[in-house]
Amino acid sequence: MSLNSIFQYFVPKDKKVFFPLFEQASNNVVAMATILVEAVNLNNVATKEELFKQIDKLENKGDEITHQIYLELGKNFITPFDREDIHALATAIDDVADYIHGAANRMSLYRIDAPNDHISKLSELILQASIDLEKAVRELKDLKNVRNIADSCIRINSVENQADYVFDRAVADLFLYEKDAIQLIKYKEIYAALETATDMCEDAANVMESILVKNA
Repeated sequence: MSLNSIFQYFVPKDKKVFFPLFEQASNNVVAMATILVEAVNLNNVATKEELFKQIDKLENKGDEITHQIYLELGKNFITPFDREDIHALATAIDDVADYIHGAANRMSLYRIDAPNDHISKLSELILQASIDLEKAVRELKDLKNVRNIADSCIRINSVENQADYVFDRAVADLFLYEKDAIQLIKYKEIYAALETATDMCEDAANVMESILVKNA
């Protein structure tokens, strides 16, 4: 086999194979966050459970997309960005999905049925951050609109700061007003999972900012 043939073996047929996968992953997160917002504002337990099942299916879909990104990373010698940035971005987006799923799963298992203002607000903030994450990821493929990516990352950071405040207020209210220790633990775990989802959005934004610095 000639040296040129060996080189061609490592060159991906589609150098932009990663971008469609990242877009699928971020779209999947927006879908999960949208369903979460709908679910946490429902009183109907049966409908809420059906929505949680949809989140479970989408989380599995997200795992498959992330696995595909890792496979492509192993197969392709040439990548559009540093390999560690591709891995870090895929992991961060997957982590957002994991924590959305984790929060939904806890609400289902712990029988948290009635709407709750803190849970509702944190869920809305996750959706806001997810939408901006999807917008920024969509712009990555050509880096022509660097300002749009940077603005989305700034908004994600702002949302994460808001989520920190809501989380702190929610936990403070728990300790002030919740007399049942078991309920307190249940709600604190749910709040933590929701707030961490916004942290993971911020992690993804940080990776994209790193990509901008290296490639723009």
